[in-house]
Amino acid sequence: MLRVPSSISADQFQSLKIQEMTFVAYRSDVYPQRNEIFFEEHAVIFVLDGEKKFLSPSQDIHVKKGQILFFQRGCYSMNESLGNNYRSLVFFFNEKLLKEFVSQNRALFDDKNSQINQPILQLNSTSTFEKFIDSLLPFFHSNTPYLNQFLRLKLQELLLHLIEIDASSQFKSILFNIYKGEKTDLEFLMNDYYLKPLSIGELAHLSGRSLSGFKRDFEKQFRTSPAHWIKQKRLEHAEFLLKNSTKNVSEISMEIGYESVSHFIKAFKEKYGTTPNKLV
Repeated sequence: MLRVPSSISADQFQSLKIQEMTFVAYRSDVYPQRNEIFFEEHAVIFVLDGEKKFLSPSQDIHVKKGQILFFQRGCYSMNESLGNNYRSLVFFFNEKLLKEFVSQNRALFDDKNSQINQPILQLNSTSTFEKFIDSLLPFFHSNTPYLNQFLRLKLQELLLHLIEIDASSQFKSILFNIYKGEKTDLEFLMNDYYLKPLSIGELAHLSGRSLSGFKRDFEKQFRTSPAHWIKQKRLEHAEFLLKNSTKNVSEISMEIGYESVSHFIKAFKEKYGTTPNKLV
C-alpha cells in the first residue's frame, strides 16, 4: 500500500514543496497495474494524459485526460491503469494553509454549504483551469529563489479554480469544515477503518485530533483504549467470516491484520474460548 504524500520519493516522482510540505507531485512512468493508495492528506489529481480507474468502497470512477478528482483525507483507493501513457499531477493540501485561505476569503463561505456525500469528488476541467496547469509546469525546472512564494500564490489560485468548477459546492463545504476545526465522529471513523493497517497515530490524524486528544476522547466515548477496541472488532469480524465465508483460517488471519496465524489463533481462543479451526 502506498501512503501519500509520505511515500513520495525523488526517484519516483518530481515534486514541488511549500516549505517542507509536498504541494504537487508529477509522475510520467507506468504505474503498477493495480495499486492501493491511502491519502494521508486531502488531495487533487489532475489527469494530464491517459486513463485510470479509481475504486473505493463506495465509488467506481473512470477518469481520462482533462478530468479532476478530489480525495478527502483518509480515503482508500484501488487504482487500475488503463494503458501505459497515464500522467498526472497530484496536489496535496496542508490544513494550516487551507484555514488561512478560508480566513482570507471568508466572504466566499457561509454555514449553508452542501452536505458532503462521497469521499471522492469528480470534476471536469475548464480551459481556464488547464491554462493554470500550464502555468505551473515550468516551476518543475525553475531555479527561482522565490519558488516558495510563487507556490503559495499557485495554491491560492488552485483553490479558487476548484471552488469555481465545483457546482455542487462540496469542495467549498470541506474547506469550511476544516476552517471551523470540526472533528470527525469517532464511531464513524473507527467503523470505517478498524480493518485497515493504520497506526493509532494515523487514526488520530484522520480524526483531526492530537494523539493524546484522540485517546482521551476515544476512552471517554468507548470506555476502552483504541488498541483494545480494534482488536475486539477485528476478532468479531473474524468470527463472522469463519461462520459465513469459505475463507480459511490463514486467509482470515491476514485479512484482519495478523501476520502470524498462531497469534491470531491465541487471541481468538482468549476471546471465544475455542480455536477458529472449530468454526470453519
